[in-house]
Amino acid sequence: MKLAALFSGGKDSTYAIHLAKKHGHSVDVLLTIFPHNDESHLLHYPNIRFTSLQSESMKIPQLTEQLTSTETKNESEALDRLILSAKENYSIDGIVHGGILSQYQKDNFSSSCKKNNLEIISPLWNTEPESYMKELLSENFQYIVSTVSSDGLNDYWLGRTIQENDLIELKKLQEKYDFNLNFEGGEAETFVTNCPLFEKPLIIQDSTTEWDGYRGRFEILEAKLKDNA
Repeated sequence: MKLAALFSGGKDSTYAIHLAKKHGHSVDVLLTIFPHNDESHLLHYPNIRFTSLQSESMKIPQLTEQLTSTETKNESEALDRLILSAKENYSIDGIVHGGILSQYQKDNFSSSCKKNNLEIISPLWNTEPESYMKELLSENFQYIVSTVSSDGLNDYWLGRTIQENDLIELKKLQEKYDFNLNFEGGEAETFVTNCPLFEKPLIIQDSTTEWDGYRGRFEILEAKLKDNA
């Protein structure tokens, strides 16, 4: 099928594209909504403006919407507009998204697809957390932690690229503090800097870190795609 991808720049939405393509689908356009702020329950917020670089590296065009409020109706209407535009301009048959456990997200996306007579593809739905996190590493996905908001996760993790040793440590912390290892509960947000879909990796040139003792954010201030020359 010809698909559009709901895309935030994080590990889940990016890996969902990877799996969709492995399953024989084509992903013809990215759909990205820029939330009004980080209070959205439907949308991913941190560093989302740099999804344009990821789009460029994947050679997949991107359609975007900028929200002016956090009202659920406003978010749903923006999603509907993006999906309609993708259907009209790219003749898509369905939507792929990277949801794992959030029934709220899935119901919203499914409703928008149903209104537009589109299939919804959820390749990560109910994926076992530890095996999924290991699979990301084995498939050469490189991603940083852009926010943390959970007992057991401190400022050490902000901006960190997750590797095998980090996953071992996260597993220990998860067993002690009982958070979702895949961060599906909002314990952390991520941002992909390189993966098999990218022609060029993303290089972070400048950033800032905020930490209040419980919550923290790693904000990219400047980034570019690596020059292969």
